[in-house]
Amino acid sequence: MIEIKNLHKAYGALEVLKGVSVTAHRGDVVSLIGSSGSGKSTLLRCANLLEDSQQGDILFKGEPVQWKGSGLGRHPADNKQVTRIRTNLSMVFQQFNLWAHMTILQNVMEAPCTVLGRERGEVDAAARRYLDKVGIGDKCDAYPAQLSGGQQQRAAIARALCMEPEALLFDEPTSALDPELEQEVVRVIKDLANEGRTMLIVTHDMKLAADVSDHVVFLHQGLVEEEGAPEQLFGAPKSERLRGFLSATRAA
Repeated sequence: MIEIKNLHKAYGALEVLKGVSVTAHRGDVVSLIGSSGSGKSTLLRCANLLEDSQQGDILFKGEPVQWKGSGLGRHPADNKQVTRIRTNLSMVFQQFNLWAHMTILQNVMEAPCTVLGRERGEVDAAARRYLDKVGIGDKCDAYPAQLSGGQQQRAAIARALCMEPEALLFDEPTSALDPELEQEVVRVIKDLANEGRTMLIVTHDMKLAADVSDHVVFLHQGLVEEEGAPEQLFGAPKSERLRGFLSATRAA
């Protein structure tokens, strides 16, 4: 579904990704873990073409992204391809990014109506269904400011689902929440994983990564330091750096 090969990303002289490769097959849940600054969120944004990378390949369902230019001047060559890929890779951000002037129902309906051009009646029914799915169907007419952080994040997940994407990208979906609200969102993500949805998840929550992932990737200083099944990475890590990282997260 998503294949990233030898990806390099720099901000001027600062090289954030130094040749990262990650694959998520259809139905896979792949978690990206690592300390702050290791490149996790940057990798996710590059996968969704929100950031331009300087080298390497990104493929969606086997179709490579077309590029023009090179190095820091490299950009996607086909805007229609970018739009098509983005509409199939819905992203859920750490800070919810809901529109404050719209109701929750309007937030969830906006992109399918304006980007995909779907009929409003059909989208209304789908939006209500997804809001029910994430447990806030009674909040359709509320505004984001009237919801808790956990409810806002669940609304953001419903918004992503309403695009009917082929894969979901989560960028630290629980890190802005206190522990009680975090569990509301974790339950939704676990339900989605049990449905066999393809997901790439950047997370600081090692229990979530262990519980839902088919594959875990540990990034360290812009490189894949270790990867494998969750029971392998969390139960018998090979890398000294990964052992130190897990020890620090457990202590916290």
